Amino acid sequence: MTADKRNKPIIISVFAIIGRIFAFIGVFVIVVALTLFIMLKIICAYGSSKTTLVTTLLESGSLKFLASLCVSQSEIEEIIAGTSLEDIDDTDINEGMITVPNFSDDTTPENNEAKNDIEIVDIAGLTYKATLMIIKDPSRVSVATTAYGPDQWPEEGGTTLKGLVLKAGAIGGVNGGLFDASRYMGDHAYGILVSNGVIIRNQPREQRGLVMIGLTKNNILQIVDVSKMTPAESKRMIEEKEIRDAVCFQEETSADNNHFVQLVLNGVPREVKGAGSGLNPRTAIGQRADGAILLLVTDGRGYKSHVGASAADLIEIMTRYGAVNAANLDGGSSTCMYYNGEYLQDCVTFYYSKTSWQLPCAFVVK
Repeated sequence: MTADKRNKPIIISVFAIIGRIFAFIGVFVIVVALTLFIMLKIICAYGSSKTTLVTTLLESGSLKFLASLCVSQSEIEEIIAGTSLEDIDDTDINEGMITVPNFSDDTTPENNEAKNDIEIVDIAGLTYKATLMIIKDPSRVSVATTAYGPDQWPEEGGTTLKGLVLKAGAIGGVNGGLFDASRYMGDHAYGILVSNGVIIRNQPREQRGLVMIGLTKNNILQIVDVSKMTPAESKRMIEEKEIRDAVCFQEETSADNNHFVQLVLNGVPREVKGAGSGLNPRTAIGQRADGAILLLVTDGRGYKSHVGASAADLIEIMTRYGAVNAANLDGGSSTCMYYNGEYLQDCVTFYYSKTSWQLPCAFVVK
């Protein structure tokens, strides 16, 4: 018997084993998919659960399609209409409501202590755990980015929040605005990005419903709808308001997205229908009357058995801690907080656990 004939049964056996393995994997995937589908249908049989599930899915980056598996398009539209934030007529920030101490000129021991003080507050909610960073001197908060200059982004994409914090010589920070996550690499920020007075990106209509969230040279938090501006108009606005650092997030309530930005404006909490949103990890920024900046993150999506926070939760927290103005930032898997050498909130996505997604920008605290 030749060697080829002796080896043939062995080869056939190997292929048979491989075939069985793939068959098992295929059956397993089908069973899991069917189980998830049945679970979604069961959840969607109950009104409140269906509402929470659909609004939560529409806020995610890659799981939006699951909402249409649960309910019809008309039902999605009805759910969104009944669980959202009320529109705001007057969105101009009243800067007179914020008084920022002049930390640079005041050298008294009391002021030096206040300037160097960063307070970390742990907050427990029914469906989430939150961490609030209170920075008394708003001039310490800025935007760090991976960009080399105006629209000059590294080919390898972004970096972790820790990387952005260390690059900026900062002590802490949170993730910032909306960005291109198509390659899961944090390629570039969407909309408007300003870092230390330099306009890195100026595409106000790049995504629907963009709102700029930033700080002026006088350290006043600004929340500006730029969705209808041309690049020339947004550039003029940035110059006139003397915006030194800014990112963008998205205000869009539709059957495609369920995103929101404004939380508190001029001391008035935004009105919500229901919970105002689904339940997800969140990142938000606010400012108190004394100028202090509030950076907030919450967990969710099963992280430590928590499903996440709603828009109503963010508004309640920001109001409780004195925010005169506050805005929602990019959340979900992007949500993270780094401070003093460790992640106080790492990524809820298992393959980025103990760290963060790769990001093109972040709010950092020096």
